[in-house]
Amino acid sequence: MTSDDSPRPEDDFPEFLRKLFEDAGAGGNPLADGGLDPEQLKRLSEQMGAAGIDPAMLQPLMQSMQQAFATAGDGGISWDAAKRQALHLANQDGHAITTGEKTDHEQAFALAELWLSEATMISELAEPARPITRGEWVELTLPVWQELAEPVATSMADGLIDALRAQSPDDMQQMLDGAGRMLRGIGGQMFAGQLGHVIGKLSREVVSGGDVGIPVMPAGAAAIVPQNFADLGRGLEIPDDQLALYIAARELAHARLFRHAKWLRLQAIGQVTDFARGVDIDVERLEDLASRFDPQNPDELREALESGSLLPEQSEAQRRALERLETLLALIEGWVDVVTADATNRMPSGDRIAEVIRRRRAAGGPAEDALEALVGLRLRPRRLREAAAMWRAVTDAVGMSARDSLWDYPDLLPDSADIDDPSGLITRLQARARGEEPAPDDFDQALAQLLEEESGDGGDVPDDDADDEPDSGDEKP
Repeated sequence: MTSDDSPRPEDDFPEFLRKLFEDAGAGGNPLADGGLDPEQLKRLSEQMGAAGIDPAMLQPLMQSMQQAFATAGDGGISWDAAKRQALHLANQDGHAITTGEKTDHEQAFALAELWLSEATMISELAEPARPITRGEWVELTLPVWQELAEPVATSMADGLIDALRAQSPDDMQQMLDGAGRMLRGIGGQMFAGQLGHVIGKLSREVVSGGDVGIPVMPAGAAAIVPQNFADLGRGLEIPDDQLALYIAARELAHARLFRHAKWLRLQAIGQVTDFARGVDIDVERLEDLASRFDPQNPDELREALESGSLLPEQSEAQRRALERLETLLALIEGWVDVVTADATNRMPSGDRIAEVIRRRRAAGGPAEDALEALVGLRLRPRRLREAAAMWRAVTDAVGMSARDSLWDYPDLLPDSADIDDPSGLITRLQARARGEEPAPDDFDQALAQLLEEESGDGGDVPDDDADDEPDSGDEKP
């Protein structure tokens, strides 16, 4: 029983928050040494225990706030939490690459390199491909994941502030204004930690660097993850050496393509980030969670993040952007499929392995599903088989040199209409091979008409019909 002049529980926590927000608004770090009053924290902990709340639950909150304060100066997001979480999951079993695994995969890469040179005109990599651990895959790919997810993390953090504003009384609004950067940092840390969880799970599923379709590895790098390769072949009744050779050829084809077409990497990453910038947060859903959030049961918030329920339905602009991205990914994956099939056509199990890989890519896995829920982005091309059929038709009609030249410049790349019907694309390539000017398409004709109209409006170009229809000012009596 507390005396009348003892601090009351209902006074300490608001004062605790007020101190945090005021110091954060002033640019300080109230959680640093000498910040908050230790006696106040002690009383708060005792009061939480008396109320049946585990004081230890303050620890994760304090850690998130500490990280948020560390980045509050520039309003940015620290991705250390994502990296730690991802590496924790990736390195859980502590498996190292054995000498035998290293030798087997290096030999597979060496032979695949030779075979691939017979199936494509795109040149070899400057650096040799190599086996890597799950943790190394996280380290190598995390910068790209960060770039892709940062727009969504920012939207999540802004949504958290909007939800807190809606749920806070008027006398707290000024404090929220002062602590906006801190709150944005906390929201960003929450998202970054969840993203790290997804990437860590993904590191336990990917077999190679290009396994997710987009160029997450450094430019010109190719790698295989032996730990996950062993899981891929389990139960398939396919010799490991043939499976390793096929995966090596596929990985090298993917890496060669992005090294050759340097613009392609920028375009793929740019389309993903453009899509991500359009992702918004369902503030009403977030407000609902905030209004009944139970600190002793944070699972509901985590489940909301993992399920994607905080992401509203895609806008029409986003759907169009997603269609463009899916077309690009399908073109990439389809080309890789065809080139890999041609490079490994002497392998008895090549067709079976190709089908296994296609089905695996189409179905995805739990980690890819989680990434889609978190960012709203599906990285599995829906038109993979149609794109592969187009590349096969082009290869059969004009050969691999003319086929591979389509990756030289962005304006040469086939589009969705070419995937539907490659006959027009093949006709253009055959005409170019004969040295003929390609027949103008609808775009060329529209552009020519526009230029002609602009020239006519300028008055500098003579009008052939001037004698037939003279201007009124030129008429003679």
